[in-house]
Amino acid sequence: MRQLSEHDAAYIYSDSAHANSNVTLLHIYDQSTAPGGVVRFKQILAHVEGRLGRLPVFREKIRRVPLDLDYPYWIEDEGFDIEYHVRHIALPKPGDWRQFCIQAARIHARPLDLQRPLWEMYVIEGLDSFLDLPVGSFAVLLKVHHAAIDVDRGNEITALLHDISADSPPPAPPAPWFPEAPPGNVGLLLRAGANVATFPLRMAKPAKRSWATVKSAVRTFAGEFLARPQEFPMTRFNSEVSPHRVFDTRRFSLRDFKAIRSLADGATVNDVVLAVCAGGLRRYLDLQGELPGESLVAAVPVGVRAKGRKADDAAGEAMFSWVRLSLGTDIADPVERLAAIRALSSSSDVMAQAVSARELVELAEHAPSAAIAVTSKMLRSASALLGNWAPLANCAITNVPGQQQPLYLQGARLTYLSAIMPISDGMGLVFSVTSYSEMIVISFTCCYEQLPDPDVFAQCLRESFQEYLARVRPAARRKPRAAAAKASRRAAVAGVGKTSVRKATVRAAVR
Repeated sequence: MRQLSEHDAAYIYSDSAHANSNVTLLHIYDQSTAPGGVVRFKQILAHVEGRLGRLPVFREKIRRVPLDLDYPYWIEDEGFDIEYHVRHIALPKPGDWRQFCIQAARIHARPLDLQRPLWEMYVIEGLDSFLDLPVGSFAVLLKVHHAAIDVDRGNEITALLHDISADSPPPAPPAPWFPEAPPGNVGLLLRAGANVATFPLRMAKPAKRSWATVKSAVRTFAGEFLARPQEFPMTRFNSEVSPHRVFDTRRFSLRDFKAIRSLADGATVNDVVLAVCAGGLRRYLDLQGELPGESLVAAVPVGVRAKGRKADDAAGEAMFSWVRLSLGTDIADPVERLAAIRALSSSSDVMAQAVSARELVELAEHAPSAAIAVTSKMLRSASALLGNWAPLANCAITNVPGQQQPLYLQGARLTYLSAIMPISDGMGLVFSVTSYSEMIVISFTCCYEQLPDPDVFAQCLRESFQEYLARVRPAARRKPRAAAAKASRRAAVAGVGKTSVRKATVRAAVR
């Protein structure tokens, strides 16, 4: 039995009837690389069951403390049933991409059973009409509650499913597993009392920090997130969400994103991703006649290192804080928009905002669960009564780590990796960005009522990307023409006839 952290408990507390904290990882496989060219459901079931020991949380469920007097605990599920969690379905014909996105969004939107381990896996067949994917492809959707995902070790789920070779060994028989007896309410209340009693000792370490540092963190965080929540325009994505979700995605070449970086000095691939998302937002809202004159703002993760830790210390690895970043949607020229995003993302103000948010989170981790839950509810209720509550950003853009080397599930090669993210009231649009095998996938999750035409929004994303790529390609096209002219001159000097000159010119032009 182990207790949830303040972060993970917050995801449990924030679940509501119309918005939950599910994260869905979406994989598509080419089974032609598997032995015999076929992967059967029972193979996947045995594969997952044989690796559950690598990720104990997949056999643990939530046990809440009575009256929520302390953070919940992970306890082992005495009635764990692998066949409840791993399921087999198929798309109806024609089995096209639109049907797949609708099915994936429906699965993602359904809440997980809090009386069981917080994950479900769906093996989906019938993907018969997918473009640019091999015939016979199948998908695996892995839905996990955000409380069960350790962002510092997010690749554990990938390691649970995949091998780095198509010649994977047969699934090992599951190791014997005997769940612990669950704790009673009396024991949980005693633990909660002990945690409250030792609260002053646990607060001693953060209390050693200088008062100036704490004041600075509070001032910066309050200024950026609380005191000025309405310094950006509200859009259709900043209202209450419904229980229904939409999802779609577009794939791009990582090589193209690296080429687009050259349009702005010092730009990174992350800057280009932000600029493409911003361009898609601008195009879509403009089509609806809803484009604000001011720039939209996104919540984005920024890596920060905890203070007082050495750079080479494993415990001092960078952690992530959310910051607000202007997307430059008020800038029509795409290159100017990219340059503006680059200037903001590398500014010291953004890093100060991230560090301050991180420090406040670290302080909050030492506070009693009930106090935090009650205080946050009181603040939210008071803000709602006063009528001045506003979302912290127009949307969120987050990165889901992926591997660049090919991955395999029972010999089937992973060809596509994406993610469907949770949304909430006031933040009805979230972009997830995944990278795998020299490809970048930009996906979005939204409330159906706010985005009833996800295919239009996805096309706006594609057109935003093409707008940037068109600015890069003219320079690339000049190189073949220069090569053709050079070949022509060489042919003339060598005395080659006109026909040969034309052939040499054509060959050089098409390289």
